[in-house]
Amino acid sequence: MSLGVAMDPAGRPRKPGALCIGAQKAGTSWLAQMLGQHPQVWIPPFKEVQYFNHLFIPGHRRWIGWHYRQKFQEIRDRHARAGRPVPPGLDAYLHDVTRGKMFHNQWYKRVFAPAPPDAIPMDLTPEYSTLPDEGVDHVAGFLPGVRVIYLIRHPVDRALSQLGMNLHREGRRPATLADWMAEIDNPVLYERGDYAAYLPRWQARFPDLLVLPFGRIARDPQAVMDAVESHLGLGPWPYANLTDKVFAARHPLSVPPQAIAALEARMAPQLAFLGDHLGADFAMETR
Repeated sequence: MSLGVAMDPAGRPRKPGALCIGAQKAGTSWLAQMLGQHPQVWIPPFKEVQYFNHLFIPGHRRWIGWHYRQKFQEIRDRHARAGRPVPPGLDAYLHDVTRGKMFHNQWYKRVFAPAPPDAIPMDLTPEYSTLPDEGVDHVAGFLPGVRVIYLIRHPVDRALSQLGMNLHREGRRPATLADWMAEIDNPVLYERGDYAAYLPRWQARFPDLLVLPFGRIARDPQAVMDAVESHLGLGPWPYANLTDKVFAARHPLSVPPQAIAALEARMAPQLAFLGDHLGADFAMETR
């Protein structure tokens, strides 16, 4: 993932100095593309480490193994399409972090071992935003001084984007209004967008947490990166492809207006929370 920093094969295990968490489909892939260019940041080649949620959200363990298999295959496929072999150092690293027992403290630090000494190791795992209180307490105790970025997308837009992704992955397409209403009733659409529960939990432990609205990425991406650089203590960098969208509209939906109205009603308390907690201007910038 880190384009501007070479892997250090002799690196020592270390903890990350920065986390990026937040809503699913809220811009973490774009941010990873940008920060992966910065020579003062090192991101694992599979981006999402999924460590703390593995520890504290048992339901996530069902698919985290799939995540690692999929991401590692993507890395190998990307090299194959480019007609070049996976570099020996990267291949050895990928084998090392998946060999033997995983998801313990020493393993987590080993994930960031290739980061050069002058680069900040960073874990971009949006799912950490949903950790229970004891999970966020653990993060604060295990990573004292870590700098946290929380990305937020408009609750309705985020849910629709997730719905499109889920339907595509499962090879389904609702045929009737009743089918669409059943999709809107699925609790999985609401877990990741429960800002009222999750954001105060993180801000209580990390009062300097940087909260970024998704819409600002499209409207003023340079301002977003200026804020990120300031928050992480980075120097300025001339990012390539700053205005590119990552995974934009990959699974467009034509959702009946009745289903959208039902979704808007469900999400109204979340939008009200954002306006009350972060201000009306911020809430407007989430889309």
